[in-house]
Amino acid sequence: MARIENETQYNAAMERIEELLPLVTEETPLSDKNSVELVLLSNLVADYDEEHYPVKAPTLPELIRLRMAEMHLSQKALAEKLGVSPSRISEYLTGKSEPTLKIARTIHRELNIDADLILGIC
Repeated sequence: MARIENETQYNAAMERIEELLPLVTEETPLSDKNSVELVLLSNLVADYDEEHYPVKAPTLPELIRLRMAEMHLSQKALAEKLGVSPSRISEYLTGKSEPTLKIARTIHRELNIDADLILGIC
């Protein structure tokens, strides 16, 4: 099967996808030529995106900052929640220190962050 080789082809495929989107609905048969073309182009674009624009997994400091914002927690409030000092939270947020396994479990439980992400498995 063909693949997108460069940015020009990628942009052309994206433009064509935009043209096809209004023509294909949930009721459009999978055998419809527009539906077939949309699926093929979407797969080609997805492959190109994965190769040229990979999405990195967020770092633990990024995850903690995000969850703090979502939960409206200050560093002091987070420190109390996790049972550590505010300076330790600062070290986690700057990447100067990593949490112990015990604290990682508490982060998982209290902040509802996936354990695999905390441990850097994925």
